[in-house]
Amino acid sequence: MNETIQTLVNHRSIRKFLDTRLTEEQVHCIIQSAQSASTSSFIQAYTIIGVTDPELKSKLASLAGGQPYVETNGHFFVFCADLRRHRYAAELEQTNVAASIESTEKFMVAVIDASLAAQNAAVAAESMSLGICYIGGIRNQLQEVSDLLQCPEHVLPLFGLAVGTPSADTDLKPRLPMENIYHENLYNDDSAKWMNELRAYNETIADYYEKRSGGTRRDTWSGQISRMLATPKRLDMQQIITAKGFMHR
Repeated sequence: MNETIQTLVNHRSIRKFLDTRLTEEQVHCIIQSAQSASTSSFIQAYTIIGVTDPELKSKLASLAGGQPYVETNGHFFVFCADLRRHRYAAELEQTNVAASIESTEKFMVAVIDASLAAQNAAVAAESMSLGICYIGGIRNQLQEVSDLLQCPEHVLPLFGLAVGTPSADTDLKPRLPMENIYHENLYNDDSAKWMNELRAYNETIADYYEKRSGGTRRDTWSGQISRMLATPKRLDMQQIITAKGFMHR
């Protein structure tokens, strides 16, 4: 196992950071790594907003559900789907690209591009012994976040990435077994196999929570996920996305 793979498999979400700002060099390396990610047809349909202003971070933390690590970290990045610069590129070439920019396909491209860039950024940060935590909570009040960051039409915040020096380490959380994730050639929808594997994984996760909590929590993966999915969230998402000029066709 080489050093890169070791960094990847040692990933864990860090939610407590020292109050130490990232250096300009660290930020530059993280952004450069993000920009080196694969991008569909070289479209580069994303923007990264670095939030360093304490007041802005405090407001984002509140909008994200009161998560303190959105406010207290070394640097907070917001990854956005961005097709606005492509409008300007088309203006330079006197070409009409509205139909493409407003399509569901190109919105998917922008989301995927932003996600690939973010994962490169995360690995770069962790390779420098920094900790990271993705923040999907900024979508709790997405319109307010978009307004706060002054994102224009065709620019949509997707998620945040808190980066900083960890103040405490955490245990690795066991992932689903590889055979539950990886299918070869065809999707294997064997319900008996699924159930057996999920029961075994439930025991693994319950043991993890029990050990981590000192015996006060013994939760299963299927129970946790089922409770989460039983109540739909962020049902205004489609309306916000289309209002931003995405997914019109």
